[in-house]
Amino acid sequence: MPSILYEVQAGIAIVTLNRESALNTIDTATAERLQAVIADISNNDQVKLAIFTGTGNRAFCAGEDLNDPSIHSADGLIRFTGMLNDIFNEIEMLPQPTIAAINGFAFGAGFELALACDLRISADQTLMGLPHAKLGLIPGAGGTQRLPRLIGEAKALELILTAKRFTSLEAYHFGILSKVVSNHELHKEVMYTAEQILENAPIAIYQAKYAVKKGMRTNLQDGLELEKEGFSKTASSQDLEEGIQSFFEKKKPVFRGK
Repeated sequence: MPSILYEVQAGIAIVTLNRESALNTIDTATAERLQAVIADISNNDQVKLAIFTGTGNRAFCAGEDLNDPSIHSADGLIRFTGMLNDIFNEIEMLPQPTIAAINGFAFGAGFELALACDLRISADQTLMGLPHAKLGLIPGAGGTQRLPRLIGEAKALELILTAKRFTSLEAYHFGILSKVVSNHELHKEVMYTAEQILENAPIAIYQAKYAVKKGMRTNLQDGLELEKEGFSKTASSQDLEEGIQSFFEKKKPVFRGK
């Protein structure tokens, strides 16, 4: 059975970690397959948005698979975590919007995978966190960098240094999650959010994401220049003409991403 399920439906890619008996942890084979899927999404014009989730209702992803013999040495662990770091960077920089549908435990690298996504929607009654310090490690796949950018330095340090587990409701109040819903409503809510995004002009969606993501990695003035460039591209687009015409004619626009 494949460790990653990948399908595209109506412009939405659904990427599912499929190791339910291992709490959807990531081993080397899973990481390699995930990297190949991300490459396909990046170059697939049919994919307008990507959703990442896990099989079952126990775990989104409980982290790296500690039973994987390839990470039982220091060199192997460093190499594998570096690979995950690269993969999560690739997810973050996908041109399409991404949503983590957190259907259960999200620990360690699983939580870092969720942080690499643009939006995070979680089932209630689940737990997440970065427990690395309890093992003698620090987060190595983006956790020390993405979490403080998301919720601020002090709270991020508290969560990393205490290595505490926290509930999805706590994560929502920290600013990590966009929404928390019941488990049986999770798929419906994620798809509803995806459809809301895809109702908008593709060129506007891509340029907005690019400006935010690139802008967060630079200073304010350079970020404002990125915004200006993105605005210019959308202002000269056919989609803008369609949007304005549809507004005045009180009809739903048909955007073509041009």
